[in-house]
Amino acid sequence: MSLIIVGSYMVRYPLGGMMSWSLQWLLGLKRLGHEIVFVEKSNYADSCYDPHQARSSNDYTYGLQTTVALLERFGLDDGWCYVDYQGNYHGQSRRQIEDTFKQADLFLDLGTHGAWLEEAAYAASRVLVDGEPGYTQIRMEKSVSQMPQHYDHYFTNGANIGTARSTAPAVGVTWKPVYNPVVTELFAAIPLASDSAPYSSVMNWQSHQTCHWQGQAYGQKDLEFAKFIALPERTSVPMEIAVSGKHVPADQLTSAGWRVRDAQAVTLSYNAYGDYITACRGEFSVCKNVFVALNTGWFSDRSAAYLAHARPVVLQDTGFSQHLPVGEGLFAVRTIDEAAAAIEAIESDYPRHSRKAREIARAYLDAEVVLTQFLHAIHIA
Repeated sequence: MSLIIVGSYMVRYPLGGMMSWSLQWLLGLKRLGHEIVFVEKSNYADSCYDPHQARSSNDYTYGLQTTVALLERFGLDDGWCYVDYQGNYHGQSRRQIEDTFKQADLFLDLGTHGAWLEEAAYAASRVLVDGEPGYTQIRMEKSVSQMPQHYDHYFTNGANIGTARSTAPAVGVTWKPVYNPVVTELFAAIPLASDSAPYSSVMNWQSHQTCHWQGQAYGQKDLEFAKFIALPERTSVPMEIAVSGKHVPADQLTSAGWRVRDAQAVTLSYNAYGDYITACRGEFSVCKNVFVALNTGWFSDRSAAYLAHARPVVLQDTGFSQHLPVGEGLFAVRTIDEAAAAIEAIESDYPRHSRKAREIARAYLDAEVVLTQFLHAIHIA
């Protein structure tokens, strides 16, 4: 058994999708027999989002209560530490967490942006997992202050990063691939409750600013969605989008035949997130322009959740089709014609594609499979 400290993002953005993503890593590692400690730090002002008040501030109350309740629910509450913006320690004290780092076999950084690097210097091994392939490497390439350092291993959700398949910079780092895991037993294969259940997805219209590299601008999902906006006219089943963010063209989407939902409303909690997915027939989703344009090989943790719930997935291809099986249960598409054909194929034999979706999740994305390979690659037993 190893002592693994996981740095992630839950208290500061306690919506269902974020909570579920972090939970899969934490619980997956614990079920492999390791001792897990969760850490998070608010290292900049107004970093805590309260979805009930729809505002960001330094008030961590709601996020901390929600996170601790989820950790308790899954038996993960015996080791955690949150440091608020004022520098107050919650859970383990400062001395306790510093001692924990000194004993740790691994510090796993899932996106702390360097907040724990001082403490992590004492851990036996440090691993960075990049969840924004292409964007992360461009940011590192453009700024010396953003260059990776202090880590022993570098992993990315973009399975093509660092290979000839992707045009993203590698910034002198050997990037190893890892897809986000799912503890598949947490995702029940619930039968469809209604024939009118839609294909849908949860997305942010614009999650961060456009980035520029070598004279090219790389944007967000809003750019890619324009290629598929007429999809409802090409299908015989309802199409829905649960969306948040700035400049969402709700009227245009509705006019094109999309059902439009508030992404935060349908994923307000961990339970709500799972309920929304199982209320859907399947997923159709675009990906961030930067993932697609650079052929990063990125694959969505949300799509993994759909698959685990036995919901077929039609996802814009980022190059993930070179790493995961596609054509049954999971479809990689580049055009609106391919998307319409994929949905038609699923509808021609929905039970078969539903079963295949679950099989893909269990064979390729299950936490035991993904995390066993991940730990083996960094020599953690």
